[in-house]
Amino acid sequence: MLRLQYLIPIAVLVPLIAGLAASLTDEHRALPSTLIDKPIPAFSLASLDGRGDGLSNSDLKGQVTLLNVFASWCPGCRTEHPMLLKLSEAKAIPIYGLNWKDTRTASVRWLGANKSPYVRVGLDESGRAGIDLGVTGVPETFVIDRDGRIRYRYPGPVTDEVWHELFEPLLKSLRSEQ
Repeated sequence: MLRLQYLIPIAVLVPLIAGLAASLTDEHRALPSTLIDKPIPAFSLASLDGRGDGLSNSDLKGQVTLLNVFASWCPGCRTEHPMLLKLSEAKAIPIYGLNWKDTRTASVRWLGANKSPYVRVGLDESGRAGIDLGVTGVPETFVIDRDGRIRYRYPGPVTDEVWHELFEPLLKSLRSEQ
């Protein structure tokens, strides 16, 4: 009887630990977007700094671009920021920013202190444009083709490894399309 008393907690804990371990994998990145190969939803946002041109879906047509959804309060955005700067400085691809569910003041301060990799940044303070894009959190990066269609969505920080393994091959393919 005493042995059964010790086996019950083990029988409960083993599946619980296995379930928790499985939830810590990168499988959440496999969530597909329903917008793949569809036109980017229409949006028109004010510029982050309140001056000059804002950002709209029409800005993302005519060439292959990245749309990076970020926020000043986001730890993952801070992780990917050096990589985005590197891509911007190398002129690897035009990167547009969608500042999601953030305040203008905090974002302007953060980009001012850390330099902006973006061609333009639109302020999505309400989060409406992000919702229309299917954003589930920040950072998220979308690859937009010449026709303004979403071709890929990556949830999470863009790192050097992610860039070389996922983005570069896709961009090479998209740029070779007629």
